[in-house]
Amino acid sequence: MRKAQSAVKSAADDKAAQLRALWKRYEHHCTQTNSCPSAGLRHDILQQIDRQEPLKKIMLSFPDCGPSDTVQPSLRPLLMALRDERYTHAQEFHIWSLSLKQKDIVELCRLLEKRGRTVYPFKSLELLDCKLTEGSLERLAKAAVISYLTTLCLDYTCVGPEGLKGLLSGGLGASGISSLSLCYCSLGSWSGALLASLLTNSSVRELYINGNELQCGGATELLKPVAENSQKVAEIQNRTTSITDETELISQRSNTASSRQKKAKSKGKKTKKKQEKTKSGHGAAGGPWLEKLHMCDNSIGGSGKEGLNHLNQFLEILCFIVKFSSCLTELDLGENHIGEDGGRRLLEALRERKEAKLSPIKIQVSTRMSTETFSAILKSAKELKSGKKRRKPKVQYKIM
Repeated sequence: MRKAQSAVKSAADDKAAQLRALWKRYEHHCTQTNSCPSAGLRHDILQQIDRQEPLKKIMLSFPDCGPSDTVQPSLRPLLMALRDERYTHAQEFHIWSLSLKQKDIVELCRLLEKRGRTVYPFKSLELLDCKLTEGSLERLAKAAVISYLTTLCLDYTCVGPEGLKGLLSGGLGASGISSLSLCYCSLGSWSGALLASLLTNSSVRELYINGNELQCGGATELLKPVAENSQKVAEIQNRTTSITDETELISQRSNTASSRQKKAKSKGKKTKKKQEKTKSGHGAAGGPWLEKLHMCDNSIGGSGKEGLNHLNQFLEILCFIVKFSSCLTELDLGENHIGEDGGRRLLEALRERKEAKLSPIKIQVSTRMSTETFSAILKSAKELKSGKKRRKPKVQYKIM
């Protein structure tokens, strides 16, 4: 018992010693590079030392530093400290409001990649409000392909057409990224086709694009391949169900076999049916499918005669996905104005989804429709509370 307690205490002491060494090394590199250390990171490290736990979430931000300060913040001192101490406990890396140079991105990518003597198992990377060039985004995409990353957040970063093309040419679609967030990234209607290309045959299952300007045209282009894949999967499932029903009917008419044989056949059919159902799941047809789609505040509406036609096209594709996509769990259309007619069409799609016995989805829509339609939509689904903020979060850290 004493040996076990001693081992636990020794492990806790080692973790605390690692964190102290990491901070000292970080301060040293800040001094050498004439950079200011992050008070928030210091707070987190001291907190984890008190808890006797490793630092799994690295948050690097400098809310107290301004352009007039003589000592400016930098990412490189932290990257050098992590590499010097070979600190491999962290799994999340959050960097806020830093102007990252190409050298910074290259060093960050080297840390993420599964190369070198030490492998750093980061699964989540958030670059919030960081200035990134096309070359930086392309390099980041290449690193994601050979990393452990499953979540990538680039919110409040002005991506633009060339930046989005950089992510594509870097091979982001071939990475293991399953959750991609591009909220408030100045994406216009032009981005619909590029995002659709990124989604096709990729691992992305959660897409967050709140606060952009896709409008009806861009949103329609984005969802076309998703709708086509949903149709393929639905057709496969319908064929499987039809074949299974015919087999069961023939089996019921046959009364010549013994009861034991009937039970064995019934069990075999159930197993076969289950296997066929599994095969006809999300991966049965090639192409993209989404579990979570958040596209709040994207100027989707029917203003003007031409806009009404585009809105109808968007609603047709969206309702098709709602009716047939068995994997869809969340849909955020808040602050987009689909109107009363759009609300009714969406409500009908939700009812058809329920009749098909597909799992209910969490949904958010604009209140710019009748109270009856809005309430009926929320009754036919579950209300979704969006976790994405409209403005950049401002966090004040207490210096210890």
